[in-house]
Amino acid sequence: MALTTIERRTRIRMRIRKKISGTAEKPRLAVFRSNTQIYVQVIDDLNGVTLLSASSKEKEIASKKGVKKIEQAKFVGKLLAEKCKEKGIQSVTFDRAGYKYHGRVKSLADAAREGGLKF
Repeated sequence: MALTTIERRTRIRMRIRKKISGTAEKPRLAVFRSNTQIYVQVIDDLNGVTLLSASSKEKEIASKKGVKKIEQAKFVGKLLAEKCKEKGIQSVTFDRAGYKYHGRVKSLADAAREGGLKF
């Protein structure tokens, strides 16, 4: 019996989450992408706290009309890197949440690296 796309992604996501966890010194950068938006959170799993988040729904990014989704992800990555600098977060553990590392997920990660985050 074949797995649906959601079931497959859930299995991969659980396999990834067994191995990685965020701490206060090196939090987990979790990505979620819907069909139209992309969201990221920086999470401290030991304390169960979301330290900060960014998404394509924020005013600076949402106000730009006619922007493709990959470019949108780049803007979110840059915004996240700026927010992390303000909070003093320099390195994170990247959690792709079962998504393939290409397209929007990759452009977000590359833009965050360019912004100064290490992972």
